[in-house]
Amino acid sequence: MTDQTPPSPDLSGSYHYRLIARAMAEIDAAGGARLPLDDLAARLGMSTAHFQRLFSQWVGVSPKRYQQYLALGHARQLLAERATLAEAAEGAGLSTASRLHDLFLRWEAMTPGAHARRGAGLDISWGVFDSPFGPAVAMATERGLCGLGFAAETGVKHAFDDLAARWPAARYSENSEALRGWAETALAGGGGGKLPVQVIGAPFQIKVWEALLAIPPGHVATYSHIAAALGNPRAVRAVGSAVGRNPLALLIPCHRVIARSGALAGYHWGLKVKRALLAHESARLEAHAGASAAAGAG
Repeated sequence: MTDQTPPSPDLSGSYHYRLIARAMAEIDAAGGARLPLDDLAARLGMSTAHFQRLFSQWVGVSPKRYQQYLALGHARQLLAERATLAEAAEGAGLSTASRLHDLFLRWEAMTPGAHARRGAGLDISWGVFDSPFGPAVAMATERGLCGLGFAAETGVKHAFDDLAARWPAARYSENSEALRGWAETALAGGGGGKLPVQVIGAPFQIKVWEALLAIPPGHVATYSHIAAALGNPRAVRAVGSAVGRNPLALLIPCHRVIARSGALAGYHWGLKVKRALLAHESARLEAHAGASAAAGAG
């Protein structure tokens, strides 16, 4: 592994992403208190109408409605209303294969032998990209994305070190252009064609990550749900460990796993990011449902 410190990300060309990230940060910092739309727009240096239009275009709902999804009780509401067992997801046509298709992924797991070599002989390109959830560190082999983590709370260097430590014998080179298409597609939530990913993990970890793909956007599952779906209901702690080692944030949706109590529990890339991801997915689900209802009525 090369001994290099990742630079600060260049966000100069990412106006909309930076704006949405700032808006989310302002809403989250309010701790559940409602921020008037005029006040929120003023903090961002925008007119109220322009801010509402831009925010609603990206998120799918108004800033006011989005704030409701960031309330502290949102995770508990999700657990009560949209907790999804893997078996139930399959029954609804949301099997792992279906989810992979929906997420535009082409999934490839490295062999146990390759995993045991700790990345020896593997060339990994990496770069820093902007997203509405803050800077993201992305890594890729020649076969596809193999690492994606958020750095809003941890910092870019920490996120890079965390991902790179999983394959300490690999050769790393900073080359954003080599993986820009894959990274930006991933951070935008999919898009035209299948996105290749190459996961590197122990066999049990890979089983857990596959189970996570059966949780639809806007829904959640508990660690015990995942353990039961894998046929080992006592393996809750092992499931939690595997969830925390997920190498592809957002694409493998470990942010959709919460505690049985309804608490968010931990998230490897920070609880603020987890809240934002869950709120965004709920908002998108609501917007999609509204659009579908309107189309049906028409």
